[in-house]
Amino acid sequence: MTVTASGPDFIALQVRDVEAAAAFYEKHLGLRRAPASPPGAVVFATEPVPFAVREPLPGVDLDAVERPGLGVALWFRTTDAQALHDRLHAAGVPIVKAPEDGPFGRMFTFVGPEGYAITTHED
Repeated sequence: MTVTASGPDFIALQVRDVEAAAAFYEKHLGLRRAPASPPGAVVFATEPVPFAVREPLPGVDLDAVERPGLGVALWFRTTDAQALHDRLHAAGVPIVKAPEDGPFGRMFTFVGPEGYAITTHED
């Protein structure tokens, strides 16, 4: 029998301030918390893959890196990339790549809490 992996089924970002990061994703992206989360984390009711913010794992020093997640591409779906961009821009959230049409529809990249770069694209 060959053992294989089927792909990501949970994504969590390690952050310094779990509640501040969770509040950002709730306020700016409209994510809703899942009914239960483990200690030190906030899990959101996202589909098809759950997303969370959590305390750093032992041995992880987020202050020792220039930007957390460098080299990882994290994408979120949205129904209207331009409207989301406009809302984030008006709220002062840093935009690192302006909206453009790409292979996955309208898309742009912003910087979330802790410096993670997040790309959003339309369904």
